[in-house]
Amino acid sequence: MEQKPCCAPKMIHLEPAPSAQHVTAERESFEGMVRLEGGTFLMGTDYERGFPADGEGPVRPVTLSPFWIDEAPVTNAQFAEFVSATKYVTEAEHFGWSFVFWADIPEEKFEELVSDNVQSAPWWCKVDGAKWNAPQGPGSNIESIADHPVVHVSWNDAAAFAKWSGKQLPTEAEWEFAARGGLVQKLYCWGDELTPEGKHQCNIWQGTFPGKNTCEDGYANTSPVRAFPANGYGLYSMAGNVWEWMADWFISSHSAAESTDPVGPPSGGTKVMKGGSYLCHASYCNRYRVAARTQNSPDSSTSNMGFRCVRRELTK
Repeated sequence: MEQKPCCAPKMIHLEPAPSAQHVTAERESFEGMVRLEGGTFLMGTDYERGFPADGEGPVRPVTLSPFWIDEAPVTNAQFAEFVSATKYVTEAEHFGWSFVFWADIPEEKFEELVSDNVQSAPWWCKVDGAKWNAPQGPGSNIESIADHPVVHVSWNDAAAFAKWSGKQLPTEAEWEFAARGGLVQKLYCWGDELTPEGKHQCNIWQGTFPGKNTCEDGYANTSPVRAFPANGYGLYSMAGNVWEWMADWFISSHSAAESTDPVGPPSGGTKVMKGGSYLCHASYCNRYRVAARTQNSPDSSTSNMGFRCVRRELTK
């Protein structure tokens, strides 16, 4: 299947990213987390309608140690608490702009807010002033969406939050193990059928991408993190809603040999993202499948990218 660019455009900055801000671990809470026992599972997929260039396969046995994982992506309310406590400034704020999907920008403000777009994916618009607490740009806010996932956060921003929380970003293997919810080689977190008994299980695009979203699942943009049923491990929003940053550097070539607690390569240019977003559609992206993956540079941010955390300490 042809590679599609809808998922999340890479930022192009003329200046280097700001140096890392000093954030110390301040919290040691397991609230809102689920402990998983780990074990051996089959990671990856050989799905014929997947994206081979993304490195979705081969299917390979992976063994994981026990770990804790957030029940849901980090919300606007949680990120606001972090910013209040640390005075942290996100990279989108440093650079002064972020990418916003065209339909999320108020029509009456479109010409005022949009300064450029992505040539290969013109639905991605550069909006000056778009940031985590102004997700559609100046004049927008998060007052009514405190329980939605925080967006416009880079990998570096997510890692800073995780450190402050006494947690880490998940490895790709940890995330996929958790997302599968105990199911073996199913397409989605809940099985092989996208809408069992006609019921939507996640926040993705319905209609014709990128022009018309019929919003049959009830949402045109992000949704509350617990808006749809949890998977078999009690985890929410493991498919759709927002892309989630992984700890791993991205590579597209994997060994079929069994591995234990893999962490990805020691270096690279882009980080793995998993889970798909509210912009994914079967006709174009189809990356809300549990084994699907994509990549982006660590300083990139968009209106459909978020994260959740893990903790590898096993006891309180």
